[in-house]
Amino acid sequence: METRVLTAHVPVQLAEKVDELATRLERSRGWIVKQALADWIELEEERRRLTLEAMADVDQGNVVDQEEIEKWAASLGTDKPLPRPL
Repeated sequence: METRVLTAHVPVQLAEKVDELATRLERSRGWIVKQALADWIELEEERRRLTLEAMADVDQGNVVDQEEIEKWAASLGTDKPLPRPL
C-alpha cells in the first residue's frame, strides 16, 4: 500500500495520551494515529450519509409534526400513552 506522511500540531497533553496508549498497546505512535484517523473518518462518512438520507426524507415529506411529537412525549409515563407518531 502506498503511503503519505501527514504532519499535524497537537496539544502536548494529547500527544502524551497517544504515547501512553502506544506503550500500553505495544503499538507505534503512528499506528495509534492511523487507527484514530481511520475511525474518525468512518464516523464522519456515516454522519454525512445519515444527514443526506434525512434530508431526502424531508424532501419527500416524510416528517412528523413537532406538536404531535410533544403530545406523544408528554403522554409517556401516563395511564394512557399515545401511540408513537409515524
